Amino acid sequence: MKINEIIGALNHWAPPAYQESYDNARLITGDPNSELTGILVSLDCTEEVVQEAIDKKANLIVAHHPIVFKGLKSFTGKNYVERTIIKAIKNDVAIFSIHTNLDNVNTGVNRMISERIGLNNGRTLAPKTNILSKLVTFVPTQDAQSVLDSLYQSGLGHVGNYDQCSFQIKGTGSFRPNEQARPVIGKTNERELVDEIRIEGIFPSHLKNKVVAALKKAHPYEEVAYYLTALENENQEVGSGMVGELESPMPILEFMQLLKDRFNLKVIRHTSFHKNEIKRIAVCGGSGSFLLGDAIRSGADIFITADFKYHEFFDAEQKIIIADIGHYESEVFTKELICNFLKEKFANIALNLSEVDTNPIKYF
Repeated sequence: MKINEIIGALNHWAPPAYQESYDNARLITGDPNSELTGILVSLDCTEEVVQEAIDKKANLIVAHHPIVFKGLKSFTGKNYVERTIIKAIKNDVAIFSIHTNLDNVNTGVNRMISERIGLNNGRTLAPKTNILSKLVTFVPTQDAQSVLDSLYQSGLGHVGNYDQCSFQIKGTGSFRPNEQARPVIGKTNERELVDEIRIEGIFPSHLKNKVVAALKKAHPYEEVAYYLTALENENQEVGSGMVGELESPMPILEFMQLLKDRFNLKVIRHTSFHKNEIKRIAVCGGSGSFLLGDAIRSGADIFITADFKYHEFFDAEQKIIIADIGHYESEVFTKELICNFLKEKFANIALNLSEVDTNPIKYF
């Protein structure tokens, strides 16, 4: 098995198109065509993690956080980033990051946090817009279903918990082939009227080339009539954070203790407990202060995330409880999430969870 096969599966799960603009989720070092010897899954990639991969004979590190966020102009080992990259390259260890794209997919980091807490009815807190497109095409009636089947397989027609979603209208198509045409229906220089189906369907914009290729391959016409439209619609399956409900309300102190137990927390930074019970909960793995307004609008009783600054705690204004559990603590179980995904996809690979504690923050 080659490293590329692992990367392909991870990119299908969390498409790189869904990462934030500042992110660098990708293969950072290594030859994607190298034979895989083993995988080490970690939250961060440091020199110690690379050494752990070497010791465990794993030539691929799958890390949540990218070791490189911006361009490097020299490799002299002057900081931990350069030293980590140098060590990985010297030892033929590939480093792959799956970061905000995994944060943003419905089955990613925030789903894992929600399930760890025990939330029901989890849905995206801040869905992304402008990442969907619509295809409209016209197909002879007798070929409509086979074209639709091909489009569905390419990724068109998935809406929430439904698939094979489309809209169809019967109509009449008109065309006249010239001398250079090789028409499937009709004769050159004669106008032809054909019973056709107008097909409309929505798809994730990053699948455009795949959808159009599937359309052209399945469509019987020499010249395929279609048009694409970018949509502003929210994609409920992609976005930041998640909100859900507990099975039944829980006293605030009891819930905070549950939070400490489920995430192995030493401390929780929080605003005042102006609510006696917790029912609806918003979460965001990592730095989530930018979602405070969304959490309040969702009607959540508490917002669980990390990296709130001092003055940002004031913004809660007794409308919601903020619980800052720490960046590392909120995301460390992402290792298990990735590992479980790879176990389901690949039965016979050497798969290891990193045992290195990469949390740079210590508590006294």
